[in-house]
Amino acid sequence: MVPMPVTERVVLREWGPDDVDDAFAVYGTATVTDWLVPSMPRVADLAAMRRVLSQWIEEQRELPPPLGRWAFEHRESGEVIGGAELRLLPPHLVDVEVAWHLRPNSWGQGYAKEATRELIRWAFAHEAVELFAVVDPLNDRAHRTAQRLGMEWVGETTKYYDRTLHVYRIRPGDLD
Repeated sequence: MVPMPVTERVVLREWGPDDVDDAFAVYGTATVTDWLVPSMPRVADLAAMRRVLSQWIEEQRELPPPLGRWAFEHRESGEVIGGAELRLLPPHLVDVEVAWHLRPNSWGQGYAKEATRELIRWAFAHEAVELFAVVDPLNDRAHRTAQRLGMEWVGETTKYYDRTLHVYRIRPGDLD
């Protein structure tokens, strides 16, 4: 088993039950959840976040690497600054999506690129052959991050989640 990635500033690790407050700072914020694909309503309160986290932790036990959900933890402060996931895309559950979500006070500092790039490397070390990012056409921030990650524009589709999305792809040879 390849260990979870650690970067200069970020540790990727599994979500834990004690992460409720930090997770809520990400998923309880409409400026984050409004852009999520698939759509996820803003988590309403800490009790709801506790239920969501509990579900994620339980699901994680059943997923073979590289699939799963992880927290992005700031190495220095120990604060969870975001989350990431590798999941199978509908409808055929063959394509693997890489997704990243940061709390707003962590935007614009390069954390998404830094942590997600290492998650991509980790996925390739677990024999993933290509990864996709599906992005809302109006989510400029996510488009820029996908491009900074070295992901290739594939096009626009309604194949995933029954909505118009822009698709990016990365393969092992695309990493610098």
